[in-house]
Amino acid sequence: MRRDVHSARTAWLIAAGLVAFMLVLAGCGGGSSSSTGGGGEGEGGGGASGELQKLGKGEGEVNLISWAGYVEPEWVKPFEAKTGCKVNDKVAGTSDEMVQLMETGQYDGVSASGNATARLWAAGQVSPVNTALVPNYKTVFADLKEQPYNTFEGVPYGIPHGRGANLLMWNSEKVKPAPDSWEITMNPKVAAKYKGHISQYDDPMSIAEGAIYLKAHDPKLGIESPYELTEEQFNAAVQLMKEQKANVGEYWGSAEKQIAGFANGSNLVGTTWQYQYFALKGEGEPMAASPASQGFLPKEGATGWSDTWMISSKAKHPNCMYMWMNWIIEPKVNAEVAEFFGEAPAQELACEHTKNPNFCKEYHAEEPAFWKRVYYWQTPLAECSEGGPEECMDYNQWVRAWTEIKG
Repeated sequence: MRRDVHSARTAWLIAAGLVAFMLVLAGCGGGSSSSTGGGGEGEGGGGASGELQKLGKGEGEVNLISWAGYVEPEWVKPFEAKTGCKVNDKVAGTSDEMVQLMETGQYDGVSASGNATARLWAAGQVSPVNTALVPNYKTVFADLKEQPYNTFEGVPYGIPHGRGANLLMWNSEKVKPAPDSWEITMNPKVAAKYKGHISQYDDPMSIAEGAIYLKAHDPKLGIESPYELTEEQFNAAVQLMKEQKANVGEYWGSAEKQIAGFANGSNLVGTTWQYQYFALKGEGEPMAASPASQGFLPKEGATGWSDTWMISSKAKHPNCMYMWMNWIIEPKVNAEVAEFFGEAPAQELACEHTKNPNFCKEYHAEEPAFWKRVYYWQTPLAECSEGGPEECMDYNQWVRAWTEIKG
């Protein structure tokens, strides 16, 4: 796997212009019902619901927006040869950039993360997906379907691509006893033992980690979802992260930066991705992560991500886009993407095709119990989901709070 893949991805929520784009969502509660999503030149066409009803002849090309590492020659060239759809890919460094690019109407689809999908849906930038036209969808892991970041008002708006968890990692020679809780980074009194050596992800979504910790340790707050927080709950999580700051030695924004910090000893414990953990272990560093005694996650659970291929409501090449969505979750292809990028595949049959026979075990791909304890990133909205609190703190407020937290 190339490390530059992760350098591009890790910037995705740090861009200064994020607040401006999030203003589109302030108070939004529903997607557009007028998108047609099938206005291309092929034989297919959008139905009343906005989804393609019949797969037609490919239009000859497809214009994609993707994370670095998701659209590579190894699987693009066979796709082009098979379908006749030439792939034009625009790599985006942030979710903000993806939203902006989709607004131009020049692209057919995007590999959106959970912090962008709701924005795209609410703005009417994406169309529902007719999963009957995506044969490989049948064998996508069941627990990736009908999730709140890819399904809106009961309608699927995307095809799952892959997923990953944010682990707790530590230097096993310097951090003893081995932690089994986020307490080691979140509880100020406990974290003080490693003051200046705690590594925290530099992102507003890290507030959700504080919320997960409080959900378990301060039940009176009544937190259910770390992404749907009342003002009281949100303020408590923000205050916790402000208290954590005194002990943080590094807010990391790239995998490479964090790897270097753990390798040189300046980092001893912190939030990480599976990629960094395996990279450091491969270099012989004394790393441990998210204890097996707790199902490989801290006892409170953890945040994580799940990416989704979505089709533009203005797609000029909808048939080729549908072909691409089916291709990217073809078992062998999805295995290649997962190993190249460093994430669990979305396709349950992909595990039969990984080069590393232990890959799916290492990334917990076939362990539903593991993923039940992962809170996938979602865009915090002012209007909470049905059954939740009446009003929630939206992402504009998360971004402002994160700036205050870091000082």
